[in-house]
Amino acid sequence: MEDYSEYIIQGEPDKRERVRNWMTAIGLQDVDDLKPSQYFLDTVKQNIEGKITLEEVRKLVDQYYTTKEGLQQEKRTEEADKVAVRIAELIAHKTFSFRPNSLASIHRHLFEGIYKFAGIYRDYNITKPELVLRGDTVRYESGDMISDTLEYEFDTEKKFSYEGLSMPEMVKHISRFIANVWQIHPFGEGNTRTTAVFAIQFLKHLGFEVTNEIFAENSKYFRNSLVRANYTNMQYGITETTEYLERFFRNLLMGEQNELKSRYMIVGTKWEENKKEDSTATQENAGSTQESTQETSRSTQEMILDEIRKHPFTTREQLAKVIGITPDGIKKQLDKMKKANRIKHVGPTKGGHWEIITE
Repeated sequence: MEDYSEYIIQGEPDKRERVRNWMTAIGLQDVDDLKPSQYFLDTVKQNIEGKITLEEVRKLVDQYYTTKEGLQQEKRTEEADKVAVRIAELIAHKTFSFRPNSLASIHRHLFEGIYKFAGIYRDYNITKPELVLRGDTVRYESGDMISDTLEYEFDTEKKFSYEGLSMPEMVKHISRFIANVWQIHPFGEGNTRTTAVFAIQFLKHLGFEVTNEIFAENSKYFRNSLVRANYTNMQYGITETTEYLERFFRNLLMGEQNELKSRYMIVGTKWEENKKEDSTATQENAGSTQESTQETSRSTQEMILDEIRKHPFTTREQLAKVIGITPDGIKKQLDKMKKANRIKHVGPTKGGHWEIITE
C-alpha cells in the first residue's frame, strides 16, 4: 500500500485514479484479515504504470492460480487476490443501478467461483461476535425477511429528497441508510466488502466526488462503525448510533480530519459492570407510583418507535429482546399505540411491516 502512495503524489490523473481504486480494493480485504499475494501486487503495479489493462490483470491472476506456485497459495490469499481485482473493476465502472438487487449483483460479481452462494440471499439466521461489543452480536435481519426489507429500504431512499439539506444533514442521512443496508446482511459472507462497493457507487450516483483511500486505510473502522450503528442494548444503557460512521463520511465527503479509531467504539465499562449485576435488581422499583409507571410506559413506546423507524419489519419477539420486556408486554404497548393512532401494521400478520403515523 505504501509503495502505491508515490503514484498519487507524482502520477498523472488517470494513474492516480487507478492507484486509488487498487488501494481501496486491497484495503477492503483487511475487513476479513485477508492479505494479497506478492504476485498480485507486482501485477497491479504493471496496470498502474499503464503496461497492462485491468482485464489483463484479471486474466493473469486467474491463470496464476492454475500454476504450481499459485496452487500452493492458501485459499484466503486466492480470495484476496481475485476479489480485489473485481472490486477494482466495479469501482472503476461508470454505470450504476439503484435497485434492491444491486447488492446481489455486486456480491455475485465479487465472489463468483469463491463462494457457492455468490449473489444468493441467505435463508437462515446469523450471529457474529464483535470485539467492539465485547463478544455480543448485532441483530441482523432474519433470513426470511431479507428481500422485503431490502425493497423497503431502497423504496424509502428513492422517495427521500436531499433538497435544502446541509452537508452535515446529508451525511447523517447517508450514514443511516448505509447502516440499514449493512444490517440486513443478506449473504453468508462478504457483506461488508459488498456494502463498501455499493456505498462508493451510491455516493458517485448522488454526484459526490469520492476519493477511495479512506476505505483502503480505514476498512476495519468502517465495519466497526456499522456495528455500532446497529447495536442497541437498553438493559445496559447502549443505543445504536451513527456518530462513528458520520465521522467516516464527513472525512470522505467534507474533507474533515476526524480521528478514526475503533477503540473509541468499544462499549464501556458501565456495560460490563451492569452486565454483572443481579438481574433481580430491576425489581427494586416495584413499589413505584402509578405516575412513574405511566412514564415508563411512555419511554417503552418511544423505544418501540425507534425500533420501528429503523427496522419496520421487526416482530414482537424481536422488539421484546431489544427492549427487555416480554412479548406480551410488547403486544400491550403496540395495541395502545395503534388505538392512539401512532402506528399501523401493513400487510399480513406474518411478513407485514410497521408504519409510524404520528410521532
